[in-house]
Amino acid sequence: MTPTMRAVVLDAPGPPEALKIRVLPLPVPGPAQVLIKVRAFGLNRSELHTRIGLAEGVTFPRVLGIEACGEVAACPGNEFAVGQQVVAMMGNMGRTYDGGYAEYTCVPASNVIAFKSTLPWNVVGAVPEMLQTAYGSLVSALDAKAGQSILIRGGTSSVGLATASLAKQRGLTVLATTRSAAKQSALIAAGVDHVLIDDGAVAPQVRRLFPEGVDLALELVGTPTLPDTLRALRRRGVACFTGMLSNEWTVKDFYPIGYLPDAVRLCAYSGEAADLPSSVLQGYLDDVASGKLSVPIDKTYAFDDIAEAHRAMEQNEAKGKLVVVI
Repeated sequence: MTPTMRAVVLDAPGPPEALKIRVLPLPVPGPAQVLIKVRAFGLNRSELHTRIGLAEGVTFPRVLGIEACGEVAACPGNEFAVGQQVVAMMGNMGRTYDGGYAEYTCVPASNVIAFKSTLPWNVVGAVPEMLQTAYGSLVSALDAKAGQSILIRGGTSSVGLATASLAKQRGLTVLATTRSAAKQSALIAAGVDHVLIDDGAVAPQVRRLFPEGVDLALELVGTPTLPDTLRALRRRGVACFTGMLSNEWTVKDFYPIGYLPDAVRLCAYSGEAADLPSSVLQGYLDDVASGKLSVPIDKTYAFDDIAEAHRAMEQNEAKGKLVVVI
């Protein structure tokens, strides 16, 4: 290892061009920390929120990135072996300490999950946060069961596509939305049973298919669409608020009795690395390797093209995950 590394640094909120590649000292891991040689990382809305100034509790300058994958370069506590393949995510990565947008990242061992795979790094790089969010929302928050129906609002996002695949594996009937008819094929490829074009009024479309409403709903767009999503649920149906593709996540003057349909339930999910069992990560990667599942990657970028990648994320044109390889 060299004493320095290249990293993407954000000095203050700004446009994509505010992301600058600089040479920084190589981090030195302490007890209960892992130094990871980063091979790839996925882009996430959380990082967009930080870049444009919407995130709270972030100190600058900061190396962004709430996830990364690669190999262990050093681990003083021996929680992981040097050379072991690992993913890292969450736990304030890229917010209160430097994250995955770098050739090396130093993170708490509790943020790290080991795996074994021969998949290309760009494929693995798309998985950690996407799978943690999809699995956590579907299983931990919604407690989805075979035979149920689920509406995914924001279906062509990476989390939406991953949730659709996981839901189909578990025997659910999947409805998913897109604002663009050109993206329907991506949803069908993920196993979606009913594609709905989101014109702002999805609930009436759902009830034409399911007159009593669907059992479950995953809200990935944000508070602007949440009331309509709630109206698509049956009595005692459950909605999980997970995503904020709209960059709006608060409800002004919230009055629960007026906001929530009668007997409909609302929960939320954010989650941490601990919410993703290592067996689930390994099983997902194995299913991808065997062809049982596919990872929804829209485009892979080179490290030097980070500003271009962020611009694409901000424009909401992707059908799946944006990944950067180093």
